Amino acid sequence: MKQAITVAVVYHSGYGHTEKQAQAVAKGAAAVEGSEVLLVKVDQVEQYWDRLQQCDALIFGAPTYMGSASAQFKGFMDATSKVVFNAFQNGGAGWGDKVAAGFTNSASRSGDKLATLQQLAIFAAQHGMHWVNLGLAPGHNASTTSEDTLNRHGFFLGAGAQSDADTGPDLGPSQADLLTAEHLGKRVAGVARQLAAGRKILA
Repeated sequence: MKQAITVAVVYHSGYGHTEKQAQAVAKGAAAVEGSEVLLVKVDQVEQYWDRLQQCDALIFGAPTYMGSASAQFKGFMDATSKVVFNAFQNGGAGWGDKVAAGFTNSASRSGDKLATLQQLAIFAAQHGMHWVNLGLAPGHNASTTSEDTLNRHGFFLGAGAQSDADTGPDLGPSQADLLTAEHLGKRVAGVARQLAAGRKILA
């Protein structure tokens, strides 16, 4: 039997596009045998602090607004300073040594999404977490490639998606971006399972 692990996808979505991306991440994580997946909207996080503490991996997602994570997601980040960070700094468990990863969506092709992914990675580092990158080569950087390939935007740090600002979530992100998000979820769950199995052997 595979090592059982729990993966939480903690996200904010302003218009529904990032929520579709979050659902794809969760789908990928759930595809790993023995994985339980928890989808948590940041505006509901108050009821989930204890459950997040028990998770093996946390995958953070936010839309990129004006070059950074949305204000709502930043509010969640700030809230962890009292709920989680202080415990970690004072020798408690906090989220130290949990697996972390991130994803973001914007209307523009670039949209300064890298800044948001870096913001999420630094946030995870402040909690002592282990960041998992996307693990894909750029998908659309040659004449022989197309918009239908995974990682078509060419991000390495996490999963990026693009959704047109004048359309609803039924028309974006693209299928390629959703499959990229699924890949991230599956990759994170796999790493978390490996670490959990290793801890069990060393215990």
